[in-house]
Amino acid sequence: MLLQRALILSILLGFVFSTALGPVMIPILRRIKAGQSIREDGPRTHLIKQGTPTMGGLIIIPSSIAAVLILSGATRELQVTLVAYIGFAAVGFIDDYLKVVLKRPLGLRAYQKMGLQILVASLFLYLASHWQVLPGSLYIPYLRLFIQPGLWWIPFLLFVIIGTVNSVNLTDGLDGLASGVTIIVAGFFSLVAWHMGYQDLGWFAGAISGACLGFLIYNIHPAKIFMGDTGSLALGGAIAALAVTTNMTLLLPVVGGIFFVETLSVMIQVAGYKMTKKRIFRMSPLHHHFELSGWSETRVVTVFWGITVILCLAGILGIQ
Repeated sequence: MLLQRALILSILLGFVFSTALGPVMIPILRRIKAGQSIREDGPRTHLIKQGTPTMGGLIIIPSSIAAVLILSGATRELQVTLVAYIGFAAVGFIDDYLKVVLKRPLGLRAYQKMGLQILVASLFLYLASHWQVLPGSLYIPYLRLFIQPGLWWIPFLLFVIIGTVNSVNLTDGLDGLASGVTIIVAGFFSLVAWHMGYQDLGWFAGAISGACLGFLIYNIHPAKIFMGDTGSLALGGAIAALAVTTNMTLLLPVVGGIFFVETLSVMIQVAGYKMTKKRIFRMSPLHHHFELSGWSETRVVTVFWGITVILCLAGILGIQ
């Protein structure tokens, strides 16, 4: 019962810290002119968002870390997960800082950004293996089977981590979309970690869920702040690390189905245009396609949240 209360407390602490930090951080970001640039080829309704403060990950990240450290000892599972969380946050912060503070529109070049992401993911996997946190077999959900992955295990996990990080980043395009979906997915992983005996990871996932909920107060439409790459890359790293350490990697496309489909829409759009010179979607990622099809921004976000709830319920059926 005490441990269950601690899980609830991790969510509440993340929420309280994030809610309290918002009014402090938003004026600071406005002062340094850390405003978001809006794509001119995007939905016209988004042009009003030009200049809205970004780098909102600076609210989510310290709030969630403070919440979990109050409740948990520094176990190896938590330490290695924090390496991924903070490491990807650093990559996102550098990119955001170059773009919105130093006013270099391109930010990090694609190869620089990918190289840093691979470096962080590799460090996470090395530490997880060295500290014997990395699972030795791959769990197949729903079938309740374990297989020995062999030589492709590390490359596969590297692909999953990088893919998840960038999927969350692509989803961060509407007010409250990425933060709302992450609340639900992180809540799912808090239950998974709790079920598997990783209380510290359960608290960590709960703290992220709570911190995102607090951030959502300022990020819901009309958003007063965006999370930026600082937040989206960090959250993607945290979700990927939680999936890897709990051996629920193959459930990521299920519970994170929105992240997966958003990325898939971009891939289909690029491939389709190269082959046929025609666009498959009105615009990618997918949330912009629905906007340009006449859906309101709030409708897209609400529907995507609802789908994520259903997918996470389906994911629960796949837990060992």
